[in-house]
Amino acid sequence: MAGLRAAIELADAGTVLVVAKDSLRESSSEYAQGGIAVALSDDDEVGLHEQDTLYAGDGLCDRVAVRTLVEEGPAAIQELIEWGAEFDREGNKLAFTREGAHSRDRILHAHGDSTGREIARTLYQKACSLPNVTFRSYAATTELLRGDGVSGAMTWDAKAEVEFPIQARAVLLATGGLGRVFLNTTNPEVATGDGVAMAWRAGADISDIEFVQFHPTALAVEGAPRFLLSEALRGEGARLLNILGERFMERYHPLKELAPRDVVARAIVSEMVSTGSPHVLLDITHRGEAFIRERFPRIYDTCLLYGVDLAARPAPVAPAAHYAMGGVWTDLDGRTSIPGLFAAGEAACTGVHGANRLASNSLLEGVVFGIRAGRAMREALPCAPVDVASRPLPLRIPDLTAVQTIAWEKCGIVRSAAGLREAVAQLDSVCPLTPEEQNVREVARLMARCALAREESRGAHFRTDFPENREAFARHSIIRLNSHVAFR
Repeated sequence: MAGLRAAIELADAGTVLVVAKDSLRESSSEYAQGGIAVALSDDDEVGLHEQDTLYAGDGLCDRVAVRTLVEEGPAAIQELIEWGAEFDREGNKLAFTREGAHSRDRILHAHGDSTGREIARTLYQKACSLPNVTFRSYAATTELLRGDGVSGAMTWDAKAEVEFPIQARAVLLATGGLGRVFLNTTNPEVATGDGVAMAWRAGADISDIEFVQFHPTALAVEGAPRFLLSEALRGEGARLLNILGERFMERYHPLKELAPRDVVARAIVSEMVSTGSPHVLLDITHRGEAFIRERFPRIYDTCLLYGVDLAARPAPVAPAAHYAMGGVWTDLDGRTSIPGLFAAGEAACTGVHGANRLASNSLLEGVVFGIRAGRAMREALPCAPVDVASRPLPLRIPDLTAVQTIAWEKCGIVRSAAGLREAVAQLDSVCPLTPEEQNVREVARLMARCALAREESRGAHFRTDFPENREAFARHSIIRLNSHVAFR
């Protein structure tokens, strides 16, 4: 989403190439179910959206970034509507719902639970209509071309099995998340932290990479993928029960099921441990089949595929890695610490999400900061090109299991110094053979190092040996190539 929106913004400034690792539609944007948060309803205002975002971010949000997001969000959404985005309505008015930690009904959704897919469709259709924008699918970017700045990228053509250079006046990393670093994740297979790893190898600053949001409610059926059961289900009244049938969230937070995601995820882990169960239950049966099928058609049908009828019985759920608050450090216009290199969306870190992202702010971030990055790229001065020849790159199927297991067990929802040190040592011994294996290993190692340096608990980062917030760490972590972790 961020990449497409930036491409649209750049279309009349020169030739724009959008390179996709898989198909052009395979990304986390495509699977975003719940909706997009924006202060457009009659009883809402940007100040309230700002307050809710800051609260969820647990003292680490960049306030200017948050204000930018919520102020520029309404116009960005209106533009999407003008381009044909079909958000759900009640009569002639947009329909809004509520999700965790929001104080107002401000979540727009499309086709019930296919919001990301609808926005991506709209942006893709718009981008395709612009003659200066071209696309190349199944072409994974493997390295950035670096001279006095970034002047392009090496890209692997899957059909020809060759890696070749693409020179560019400016490069935008909109590579999405890093959920596949972990054994259990809601993310698609392409989300292997490629943008973060490539930027780090090029010498760019990486910020807040220790903050990974674990979505509380992923389908936990043996043999099934960890399919996301949207927070919007809880927004519509779904209840969390432990395996004994007890509703438990009131013991952990006054907002119960609508508490911030980090709180809900840790509460679920606590209940799983105390009851000796691999999952808890998400119950929306009281809303009835007609409502569930209409409001959540994609979720309902997918659950049926794996033997779970949401209208008839509660679904087994457990947390899974979902979203990275950290990434490649950028300013509010997508500029990284290296000339010629930009980043936007989940691959970037503006500080807008702080230590814990507010539900449904991710799609808004992609649109708002995609626009801003596109505008800034127009002004980028070309860096000296690097002379690199094409080279063969034999096809190998990556094996990510070893790194994923280390990350899940040592860098997951609950962390400790001992576990993080073990993770760093174990990751040092992993020998990656493919670009994806290399990227996953490097991102996991960066995460472990930054989590070890942050001796506190804040938002999605929880340390058993430092269970409280510490004022000394109310700062953003920064790590770059050949350096130690710093905070600023």
